[in-house]
Amino acid sequence: MAKRVHRPREDAEFDFILRTSAVPVLAYFTGTWPKAIEPCREMDLVVSAVADDCTGRLTAVRTDITRCPAATERYGITGAPSYVLLKEGAAVAHGTGPTTVAELRKLLEGHL
Repeated sequence: MAKRVHRPREDAEFDFILRTSAVPVLAYFTGTWPKAIEPCREMDLVVSAVADDCTGRLTAVRTDITRCPAATERYGITGAPSYVLLKEGAAVAHGTGPTTVAELRKLLEGHL
């Protein structure tokens, strides 16, 4: 996984990243239950590729649903993988389920 992908261990760390990021934040939510593991691993690769392409224009945050329950609830996340693009803490784009690099780039168009 790219070094540009943050992995907060708790909600306070997630909130700190949001407050201090000067660029939009792509928060993607992952789970550790059996049916979520493989799709979330696939999303790791997709988000890493997009984060590499958007260096300096995007902060990527891999958010474990069980470690960051307040963030999960705040953004209405009900399954994994899910992703939300945040600008100044407000959701401007979102998606659920595995996606491709091309689809994620298209989702981000106009927001970065």
